[in-house]
Amino acid sequence: MPRRHLHVTGAAEAPLRAALRALRTELAIPDAFPPAVLAEADAAAKAPRLPGHDATDIPFFTIDPPTSTDLDQAMHLARRADGGYRVHYAIADVAAFVPPGSALDAEAHRRRLTLYFPDGKVPLHPPVLAEGAASLLPGEPRPALLWRIDLDAEGRRVATDLRRALVRSRAKFDYAGVQRRIDDGTAEEPLALLRDVGRLREALESERGGISLNVPEQEIVEQDRTYSLAYRAPLPADGWNAQISLLTGMAAADLMTAAGTGILRTLPTAPDGAVARLRLSAQALGVDWPHHVSYADVVRSADPSDPRHAAFLQDCTSLLRGAGYTVFTDGNVPTPAVHAAVADEYTHCTAPLRRLVDRYAGELCVAAVAGEEPPEWVRAALPALPDEMAAGSRLANTVERESVDIVEAALLRERVGEIFDAYVIDVKDREPAVGTVHLEDPAVVARVEGGDSRLPLGEWLRVRLTQADPGAAKVRFAPV
Repeated sequence: MPRRHLHVTGAAEAPLRAALRALRTELAIPDAFPPAVLAEADAAAKAPRLPGHDATDIPFFTIDPPTSTDLDQAMHLARRADGGYRVHYAIADVAAFVPPGSALDAEAHRRRLTLYFPDGKVPLHPPVLAEGAASLLPGEPRPALLWRIDLDAEGRRVATDLRRALVRSRAKFDYAGVQRRIDDGTAEEPLALLRDVGRLREALESERGGISLNVPEQEIVEQDRTYSLAYRAPLPADGWNAQISLLTGMAAADLMTAAGTGILRTLPTAPDGAVARLRLSAQALGVDWPHHVSYADVVRSADPSDPRHAAFLQDCTSLLRGAGYTVFTDGNVPTPAVHAAVADEYTHCTAPLRRLVDRYAGELCVAAVAGEEPPEWVRAALPALPDEMAAGSRLANTVERESVDIVEAALLRERVGEIFDAYVIDVKDREPAVGTVHLEDPAVVARVEGGDSRLPLGEWLRVRLTQADPGAAKVRFAPV
């Protein structure tokens, strides 16, 4: 999913939307699904492969943004008699709708990921499935991959099970509503336990040296008939919900490594130079980072509701570069093959409606628990998946980067010539007078160029907006 979340309201300006349409054309983004794909999706929606196990008695709930209808995950949390917890996590069973070798399957491999634009999304699967028959919508029986993960009183995983099952969600919650119910004490226990389990898992993440980046979302805010960019800080409930997904991804990685065949999500350790650069950014932004404190600890202490901390957390996403997928077969498990941010072996398996690789990871885990060999269609697809997902990620990153540029240009186009306070977050090695600045207000990250001397990395700088035109010229600043 995107690192820089950006949301455009319905009131956004027409030039911005026109520029976003042009971007779709320039990048050859898929538009409508081919007729053969839609026909197969309609047929699959009416007659999916149904599992034999019925788990519709478990009162699942989902947590997603208010307008989301492509619901991959539903959960139920309970206490165990020994003082621990039981996590039931249902993941949409996309394989129940998408036969291998079908036109639906081929189209999913062509798209690879759901793409997120500020004014909408380009889905991986046809809406009749992604937002209908395969989505874990409340009140509807759905085929799912049902994880059962038992935790001890400290939140450590002690048992894992996975099977296909029919499930039915009882309620669709959003993050703000969950936070409000938990804070005011009105949440019933299955939901109230999210805080308990989430906090335990966060403590274990800290213990093993992992880190979750609570990167704020950039939002367009209407103010006196004009628009500006601001940050929306994530809520604690966002993080607790993410911990359930991380828990499942780590359990899935363990199942696959034990079975000897799988696909891991990997991320190398950030080089010392990248961390040193972040220290300069922290210093410029006034983020307290004592020399004896680790990068992970300072990120955990950052307050995403503070604009300067929000800018720092946004800058920290640079350490996520280099993530990829590692396939292994026949017991040849790579060593090491960890995800540096998770600080453990990990895989993507909880978002199959929006990410191609998750469908395959789920099938590998079902086979591992059953003590069976993975289906041949899964084994045959594995070698190509890392390159397919890398290409999909490159396109998604381009969409994200170019969309942000367009939005920033649209919102600043009437302010060319104005002077802003910014800090320098990057300087090109071969062109030290060219780099990147981060404005505190509005929430803009853009290129700076045109000076005669080396830019002061990690320091504040007065800059003048020299260009901003959505669809024609990206935002550019020059040192004053």
